[in-house]
Amino acid sequence: MSGTEAHGGHVVLDYTGYSSPMEDDGVWMLQVLRRCVKRAGVKEVHSHVEQFDGTDSPPGYAAVVLIDESHVSAHCYSVRGLLAIDIFTCGGSNPSALADDIHREVSEAVPGIELTGRKMLDRF
Repeated sequence: MSGTEAHGGHVVLDYTGYSSPMEDDGVWMLQVLRRCVKRAGVKEVHSHVEQFDGTDSPPGYAAVVLIDESHVSAHCYSVRGLLAIDIFTCGGSNPSALADDIHREVSEAVPGIELTGRKMLDRF
């Protein structure tokens, strides 16, 4: 960070082998993200999920929780079994701890899912 301390972090998690743990999996994922944000003590500002049926976009969903420090989001392409989660904080919260909590919940709920990539970027 050019000799300065980072003021934020961005963790990305990439999964393969995703299969829906329930019919409205976008709603389920939004609940997971919101629970983990709350447990981390981060202030939620807004949340939303959009479930895609394959008509205009590939089947899957996008779920986002806006936090006072940035966002936590999940994007799923269910037919391909792909799930991408990203956690971006630009305050005092630890995005790695939040990523660990989300990963634990997703791994417990979705048998056969595989974490294929995890990267942490310092921001600012």
